[in-house]
Amino acid sequence: MEEFIANIPGNGRFLYSSFQNYTNQDIISFLKEQKVEVKEERGNRIFPVSDRSQDVLHAFLQKLKEQKVTIQTKAKAKEIEVENQKVKAVILENGKKIEADKVILATGGKSYPNTGSSGDGYEIAKKLGHTITPLKASLVPLVTQNDSLMLCQQMQALSLRNVGIKIEDNENKKVIYEDFGEMLFTHFGVSGPTILSSSAHLLRYPQIEEKMKQNQIVLKIDLKPALSIEKLDARVQRDFEKAKNKEIRNGLQDLLPQKMILPVLELAHVPEQKKVNSITKEERGNLVRIMKDFPIVISGFRPIEEAIVTAGGVSIKEMNPKTMESKLVEGLYFAGEIIDVDAYTGGFNLQIAYSTGYTAGM
Repeated sequence: MEEFIANIPGNGRFLYSSFQNYTNQDIISFLKEQKVEVKEERGNRIFPVSDRSQDVLHAFLQKLKEQKVTIQTKAKAKEIEVENQKVKAVILENGKKIEADKVILATGGKSYPNTGSSGDGYEIAKKLGHTITPLKASLVPLVTQNDSLMLCQQMQALSLRNVGIKIEDNENKKVIYEDFGEMLFTHFGVSGPTILSSSAHLLRYPQIEEKMKQNQIVLKIDLKPALSIEKLDARVQRDFEKAKNKEIRNGLQDLLPQKMILPVLELAHVPEQKKVNSITKEERGNLVRIMKDFPIVISGFRPIEEAIVTAGGVSIKEMNPKTMESKLVEGLYFAGEIIDVDAYTGGFNLQIAYSTGYTAGM
């Protein structure tokens, strides 16, 4: 339980009751009952053995069918009718009214609008008097500009594994986030699991937008986290010995991915045609330093439409954590991403949806 809460920087403690009502083991058991076998992959992530997300969707649809639940499509909800602070009906855009004394608002966030989560749910909740905390993109790729952008574009589509990343505030030399794993260079900057996770920390960092504008936020990539500076230097010397008559750009092929060789040389101020046997000790030192500390200046986040989750939403102060019921309107409940809770990558956001959905349903 503590590990779950620790992975939810956005109001994790609010979810204690929900998580106890419906745990990660419960969803696994449910899927197995629906004949979906699961497997555990790196980082305790759970996937269907078939690797088909459709199978999970099908399991839910099958259960709905068994329970004789009606699904109405092309029936966009416009507002919830309330009388004496009690839910009375849902009014659709076409004017149709569906009488109900209990309604669960589970419209998702604002990210991935093509799935239907266009942010309408926030408006419905707002009309009923609920506070919507500021909406921000979380688990989202990061953008670069100028020289850093040119470097990223040179390395576009290159995926790095087992690298260390650090995101620092240059102004006060503070490390905002540290991680180890995979990342990816893109035409706009950087992405991949470690980068997406870092965005959840960055959006909560004081004056982050301002600092990004001032080029104070720097991503530093350790390309050889298993080696100390001294060991890496010794390794470079051995490689140089073997390739002493080659040009330096060919002398680094055993150490670096092809697409990274020129960017590393550029940052270390070493001419690419220079022969390995004429590399100075200072130049070698620069190369080693850049491999341990490859810098990319971060200038912003990709838009919320490209985020995996939305941070912010209906204020948790206005709902009962034990039932997910609104404290303002009787019979109104919330579940999933519309609530002001969000987690790091790794299945935690899905578990929030399952647990809050179950709690509201019960």
